[in-house]
Amino acid sequence: MVFLLNATLLNAAPTAPNEFPGRVKYPEVKVVEKNQLMSKILEVVIVDARSPLEFKTLRIKGAQNIPVANKDFVEQVKKLRQMTTKPIVFYCNGRTCMKSYIATKKCLKARIKNVSAYDAGMFEWAKTYPQQSELFGISPVNKSDIIPSAKFKARLLTPDKFGYNVFNKGKKNVILDVRDKFQRSAAGFFPGKEQWISLNKEEKLKDFIHKAKQENKTLYIYDDVGKQVRWLQYALEDAGMKNYYFMGKGAKGYYASLMKEMGMSTKSLK
Repeated sequence: MVFLLNATLLNAAPTAPNEFPGRVKYPEVKVVEKNQLMSKILEVVIVDARSPLEFKTLRIKGAQNIPVANKDFVEQVKKLRQMTTKPIVFYCNGRTCMKSYIATKKCLKARIKNVSAYDAGMFEWAKTYPQQSELFGISPVNKSDIIPSAKFKARLLTPDKFGYNVFNKGKKNVILDVRDKFQRSAAGFFPGKEQWISLNKEEKLKDFIHKAKQENKTLYIYDDVGKQVRWLQYALEDAGMKNYYFMGKGAKGYYASLMKEMGMSTKSLK
């Protein structure tokens, strides 16, 4: 039975390179489609590879949280594997989020068997299966409690506008790079002006939000591709933060904008 289930989960997903760039980047990673995961939800172990903050905000019901950015990620998954023979399925934020792929690849490298990635992401899951989702620990999720897309988009700045504000709005800014160590392979884009605080550092992040609010400063926040900040918005709203903006398309969008400005190719980003 386990063998048949594994075969179903690990081999049935079609390739969609334009919609799922990670499938091209990580061809060795087997993926699970949304409807497949739902049909086998009681027969697998679901692991959220995102930060604790994202996990506490919105998650698949019954999922465990093992952030892929943790130093002991592999050791934690090995302990989980010792407790169950069920297939382990990792997920993260969405189609352009690479964490589910990275988590699966790290496990494959460590010879942990029966692992795969659900790569359509948390937001698509919550919209399709609210009864199998939890928002701040409450299930089923009321879709009206999910911050609407329009409210999120109202806080998005183009990469160019974001950069302009960072360099021209003076000392009333606080710039935060919230990428994790896998996403931030080098220095940030605004040296001397920004703070690097991974979403894994939940308490430290909350301290920055509180301080910015107390000092009436504006937060400018960017992640890797503009998706993780959507979950951070819940913490900002909960803290009563009024002045904050996100970088649309994240660090990759900013880099692409710089390359375009210099007349250089961005094929490596696709």
